[in-house]
Amino acid sequence: MFYREDGMDEVEAERFALASERIREVPEECVERLEAAPVFAEYFRRTAQFLVMALEERDFLARGGQDAAEEGELAARNRALYEDVLPEHYGESFVNPEYAAEKLGGEYGPVLCAVAYEMRSVVSLLYQGAAAHALIRYELFLEMYGAFTAAAPALPAEKDLRGRLRDYLSDYAEYESEYEQRMSLLDDDSLACRIVREADLSNPRYLYAYGEYVTADETGAASFLRDLPEERLALCADTFTEGYRTGFAVTGKDLSKKRFCSVYYHLGFERMMRRAFENFDRMGLRTATPFEVPTLFRRHRSDRVGWAGADANPQLRFDHREDDALVLDRALAGRRIEALAAAYEHLPDAKYYAGPAVLEVFGGAPFTPADVPGRISYDETQTGISASFNTKAYMLYAKAVVAEERSFTIIDFPLPSIADTPARYADVFDAVIRINTLDYHQYQEMQARLIDALNEADHVEVKGCRGNRTDLVVKLFPLTDPEHQAIFENCVADVNIPVGEVFTTPVLEGTHGLLQVSSVYLEGLRFEDLWLRFEDGRVTDYGCANFTDPAQGRRYIEENILFHHTGLPMGECAIGTNTTAFVLARKYGMEAKLPILIAEKTGPHFAVGDTCYSNEEDNRTFNPDGKEIVAKENSVSCRRKEDPEGAYFGCHTDITIPYDELGEYTAVRADGSRIPIIRDGRFVLPGTEALNKPFAEE
Repeated sequence: MFYREDGMDEVEAERFALASERIREVPEECVERLEAAPVFAEYFRRTAQFLVMALEERDFLARGGQDAAEEGELAARNRALYEDVLPEHYGESFVNPEYAAEKLGGEYGPVLCAVAYEMRSVVSLLYQGAAAHALIRYELFLEMYGAFTAAAPALPAEKDLRGRLRDYLSDYAEYESEYEQRMSLLDDDSLACRIVREADLSNPRYLYAYGEYVTADETGAASFLRDLPEERLALCADTFTEGYRTGFAVTGKDLSKKRFCSVYYHLGFERMMRRAFENFDRMGLRTATPFEVPTLFRRHRSDRVGWAGADANPQLRFDHREDDALVLDRALAGRRIEALAAAYEHLPDAKYYAGPAVLEVFGGAPFTPADVPGRISYDETQTGISASFNTKAYMLYAKAVVAEERSFTIIDFPLPSIADTPARYADVFDAVIRINTLDYHQYQEMQARLIDALNEADHVEVKGCRGNRTDLVVKLFPLTDPEHQAIFENCVADVNIPVGEVFTTPVLEGTHGLLQVSSVYLEGLRFEDLWLRFEDGRVTDYGCANFTDPAQGRRYIEENILFHHTGLPMGECAIGTNTTAFVLARKYGMEAKLPILIAEKTGPHFAVGDTCYSNEEDNRTFNPDGKEIVAKENSVSCRRKEDPEGAYFGCHTDITIPYDELGEYTAVRADGSRIPIIRDGRFVLPGTEALNKPFAEE
């Protein structure tokens, strides 16, 4: 049995017992107590029923039911926990902002919808054995219910409800922050760790021990990996962990100083993770396995952080990303920063954290969210507060873990839903293995030719074709010692698997023009006809075609690419060289589903936000030819010592122009002479012709 509950002290245990007993009374009692307000009675009845179901699930786990039940029962129990938020039922769920506003009114609907969403976190917490953290959510629900019953037959003031929600977030800020950071950085005995190391992986029933939503993708991946030959499995896992080790080696960082790493993965990949854990053990690293609780205490993004199962409803996550706008002001943001700082102070071993090793998955239908009426979002003041909070939180993290000494690695594998048959999935999986394990020596040599040419340039000019409107001038760092310095880094398969890119930090002043792509998948979200305009390296205008109303498209970009920062700088200029990935993606029809990690290698890409060297500008790094990479900072990040908040943004989003939308990529010397790099989607620089071979094979 993998379930193990963290101990509650005597007071917590008594509170939990009282809250549990009270919650069980609500479904029947509320009908009578709120007779004058039946729609609110229905809200509390249905929400309490969900909380009772979670309590019963805890009892089921505690008595060993997970071990004794048949797989069919486990699957049914799992689905029941997520039934009300599945797309087919979401339209009539109180967790849906539109439905909540329609039934409960525009005044009460947003607050009670946010509370209902917060209650969903109890499933994850109870499965993790974190009953004390589930307790505060049960008490929040009872407090809200008590406000309504005390005011009956009238309704409580909406301001009072917001005040209770604000107090909840303020009072428990430090408690939740320390739990999150300990779990993310240092907890090597979590539920997920126990499952990976100890489960019988021959039967996918173990997947239901997490409490995450399980679909055919998770069971299918587990079955596929169960039957994958040992040498193929080893190739995948070893590429993953060797990339992590190499990331330290090539940047001159001392891995021996570290004791912990974190591993992110998707349910179904446990067999691969078991070997990865063993590899990390041999490196002297203890593995933490973070997971994301859907809660108001966390800064939300569209992508999911840590280990995860299926996303029961991406629209749900999107709709609740800014629920804290109900109460967010500078005082609450300041309280959260204080709590985060205190959490790191209580976790001195965070300095031994080496960084994350991330296995991402792809294959499901790209998600384009609907702009649901009633969704809570930040006002203009709150966007600034949120952006400032994100920057401060990132700086605290960077200090706690000694960011200049940590590294990471990321690798991607497909889920079964990317193919219509098991045989087709096997073909796609093999293709991705091929992409992830290409010979980096061959790429290293060709990329060196690219860098030699780019080292001569004052700037590069990039133009689109076949409907792509890109027309960019990107200013490059001026070298003072070309014999010993380089502008671009020669990136092979270490932190960013697969192989295939050269990249630099552009000079902002003099960088200008339009970047546009017909379709791209960023941070778990789909963007159609995305465009950004730059002046002196800063984003000055933007739009997309996801919505008929241009204002909605702008807000979509502000929330999910700019993260509420104004004038976000271009932090990276790169050329992806993995033409094999581009061709195989087209062959298997998966180009629309490629994660950014692979997609960025399939053409030139440009990032907005921090540079690739944030917090590492003063670390000396060298290309394989011995030349030092000197283009690490820009006129924003150079302020890091006197104004770190103004120097970093805590975000970095890559946008790739695919080869077939690229008209030209040209290096231009200071005297105006030109060095063609790519023309009409093909490499034309002498010494890089082999990069075009996959196109010929296609």
